[in-house]
Amino acid sequence: MEEGNQTGMVLFHFRPFSKLPEVQTLIFVVFLMMYLVSIGGNMSIVLTIWINRCLHTPMYFFLANLASLEIFYSSTIAPLTLASVLSTERTVVSLAGCGAQMFFFIFLGSADCILLAVMAYDRFVAICHPLRYSLIMSWHLCVQLALGSLLLGFILALQLTVLIFRLPFCSSKEISLFYCDVLPVMRLACADTRVHEATLFVVSVIVLTIPFLLITLSYVFIVDAILKIRSAEGRHKAFSTCSSHLTVVLLQYGCTSLIYLCPSSSYSPERGQVFSVVYTFITPMLNPLIYSMRNKELKDALRKAVMRFLLLEKQ
Repeated sequence: MEEGNQTGMVLFHFRPFSKLPEVQTLIFVVFLMMYLVSIGGNMSIVLTIWINRCLHTPMYFFLANLASLEIFYSSTIAPLTLASVLSTERTVVSLAGCGAQMFFFIFLGSADCILLAVMAYDRFVAICHPLRYSLIMSWHLCVQLALGSLLLGFILALQLTVLIFRLPFCSSKEISLFYCDVLPVMRLACADTRVHEATLFVVSVIVLTIPFLLITLSYVFIVDAILKIRSAEGRHKAFSTCSSHLTVVLLQYGCTSLIYLCPSSSYSPERGQVFSVVYTFITPMLNPLIYSMRNKELKDALRKAVMRFLLLEKQ
């Protein structure tokens, strides 16, 4: 019986947020606004850093990479979610389509988390070893670290996605989220998933726990170095360059850890729905706002870029 079901085409559909069309329309508008703000904000950061030569430093190089990742990360989830929410009928996703979305979600999300650890290392070198900063953080190393984040994310995503989609899925199923996430899809399998759950936990430790521990260790040394700075202005400047990054780290790692580092047996679709909205829509939207508000150099560069654009429009 199970074998016969596997031979048919496997189709998935997403669980709606609400059965009321009015609520679905409201959710669509909110999600669309968040997506547009996320794309616009992150694109502004990338273009501002690219245009302004004074921002061509390792810190802003990594920030531009992070903003680029956020653009692709949001675009992996948002378009299909918006189409699903707006549609009056079920939005059906094929096995291959679901696998592709899951792969890019894991790939870009993992690279994002690893890059945040790289950025913490950059701040550690800048504050704890300022005289050797340009020597240590060479452009060659910066490119290697950025590419390394992508490569590790790619390898982990490929292995996990292939492993999950080799599972037998009996028939068309309802995914308890608004996108193809690992745990909800794994729950639809007609087989023992203990090995897959263990693999997901290992990947989560590599992507979340280890980078977070490295970030924490970096900030222990950073705070110690900042407290030794005698001038209040110097301490404030050092804290301001780190506060935006630390805020993003807490947002990014907070919700994802509550989902992927908890035992899969305790997974709740309702809780997963709420946390997923945070790290797929809210965090990508807030990241550019946090960096632009808390970073004086970037804020000034953005202001100049807007003023330049307005002057060109008047001419």
